[in-house]
Amino acid sequence: MKKYGITLLAAIMVLSSCENDSNKEESPELVVNENAATFKEIGSITIGGAGAAEISAYDEVSKKLFTVNNSNTNRIDVIDLSNPSSPVFLTSIDLTSFNGTSNSVATYNGKLAVALEAKPNKQDAGKVVVFDTANYSVIKEITVGALPDMITFSPDGNYIMTANEGEPNDTYTIDPDGSVSIIAVNSNYAVTTLNFGSFSNQLSTLKTKGFRIASPTNNFTSDIEPEYITISADSKTAWVTLQENNGVAKIDLATKTITNVFPLGYKDYNLAENTIDISDKDGGVLANTWKLKGMFQPDAISSFEINKIPYIVTANEGDAREYSAFVDVKRISSSSVILDPIIFPNAAALKAETSMGRLNINTKMGDTDGDGDFDELVSFGARSFSIWNGNTGEMVFDSKNELDKKAQELGIYDDARSDDKSVEPESVVVTKMGDKTILFVGLERVDAVMVYDVSNPVAPKFLQSFKTGDAPEGLLFIPASKSPTKRSLVVVSSEGDGVVKIFQPDLN
Repeated sequence: MKKYGITLLAAIMVLSSCENDSNKEESPELVVNENAATFKEIGSITIGGAGAAEISAYDEVSKKLFTVNNSNTNRIDVIDLSNPSSPVFLTSIDLTSFNGTSNSVATYNGKLAVALEAKPNKQDAGKVVVFDTANYSVIKEITVGALPDMITFSPDGNYIMTANEGEPNDTYTIDPDGSVSIIAVNSNYAVTTLNFGSFSNQLSTLKTKGFRIASPTNNFTSDIEPEYITISADSKTAWVTLQENNGVAKIDLATKTITNVFPLGYKDYNLAENTIDISDKDGGVLANTWKLKGMFQPDAISSFEINKIPYIVTANEGDAREYSAFVDVKRISSSSVILDPIIFPNAAALKAETSMGRLNINTKMGDTDGDGDFDELVSFGARSFSIWNGNTGEMVFDSKNELDKKAQELGIYDDARSDDKSVEPESVVVTKMGDKTILFVGLERVDAVMVYDVSNPVAPKFLQSFKTGDAPEGLLFIPASKSPTKRSLVVVSSEGDGVVKIFQPDLN
């Protein structure tokens, strides 16, 4: 007897060691003999235009997909995913009454949590609204830190966490603390919001390792900008990316304390394995070594465990700050970017648009001797994904220039982005598929997902790529045990065209 293309006698239940961050639950995992190198699109739905499909979360209880839609009105679109090959729009949850703009969604066992930044001033405290996925009634409304940019449930469902970015206003007259909020679901949604002030006395040490604090006030606590959270499978530890600061923080959930801040250092583009194309005006995709450093500045983060060692994987997108009162980015060709004549004796040639001139660098870094010129050049992002030891923050693997190379081989590389973060790794999700640990990497500027086997964290193996909608932002894995088809699914939400696509692998 067969069901969903697998032999029932061959299906066994085991405990999953790693599931998708946005919908984790400590439940038995259905082992399906699937080939992680064969994901293909099986369904698609368009819910609007630009900004319409940013982040999605799946509720296995109702078999519904909940997708952020900020294209026209502020709402969450509800999609029936009981047949992933033919997703059906059901309704929308109107969020206008909550005076906030939704940034992220997460689900757990019939609950939908929505992160909303304050309107009209996103510097004010944000909020989390928890809904019932069956009837969309409000279960709870909770105040959190300023600009909650990402939300997730812990695998056991006991916590909801938000990364509160705390961006300043345009004139930098208001710059709220960056923070992380921990909501205890089983304690009537009591909230603890943590800032990073206790680490301010470590600034000089952190800076020597690549951590970045830079603003008109240079205030450590308000300059921190949390971006994305991942939680360990045992729901005891969380890691949060501090994108603009080029770091990752580690949090103990039992004590609700930030225990470590890991500076991520720099990527050396003067090494042969890191050759990249940094000009969109050089007549092609021409990779070279450069006297250049890159901050990793990760956006999304995911976590997994191998041989009892926790690992985190980051999508090293990069990000600058551009406000009327503070701008830290300029092209090397700018007249105000003066290169040290001893370190860069061929400065005029380097500043040409066909050489380094088109590249954006951080103008608040690089003057190491304080004489007004640049002794080193530091760019935004690392054009890669990296794997780090979750206990120590030490790097165990970086994909170097492989994402660029794969995009070129597949004919999807966009040379117009060569000067500005290239393929732009945006999202990462790690999960178990059978006995393998599989990584999905979303690339915002080439509209694709790359798939890797990371069962050996120091030597990931490329498996495949697949095309997505325009500018994929949200990446969601639905394990076979929770899938309506009892087959693993990947859901990609693309904010450029408002398209949600569903992918499924073949059986072995």
